[in-house]
Amino acid sequence: MKTMTCKQMGGPCDHPNTGKTADEVIKSQDKHLKDAAASGDESHESAAKAMKGRWKNPISGMGWYRQMKRDFAALPED
Repeated sequence: MKTMTCKQMGGPCDHPNTGKTADEVIKSQDKHLKDAAASGDESHESAAKAMKGRWKNPISGMGWYRQMKRDFAALPED
């Protein structure tokens, strides 16, 4: 298991996103951003919009995705 914070993934806080793979951590971050924005946390709204935009524009979003996979791979195991 490895952990990346919301902030490490472009968000505004230190919420931990944990998973066995980079994809699990990315999905955790996506859920965290959606939940935080839905609860009215304005600091997460821009990050949630950016995440949504990456899924809508997969070609341009691949740069962010590849970087997150590299960052995840470089992390030590928890």
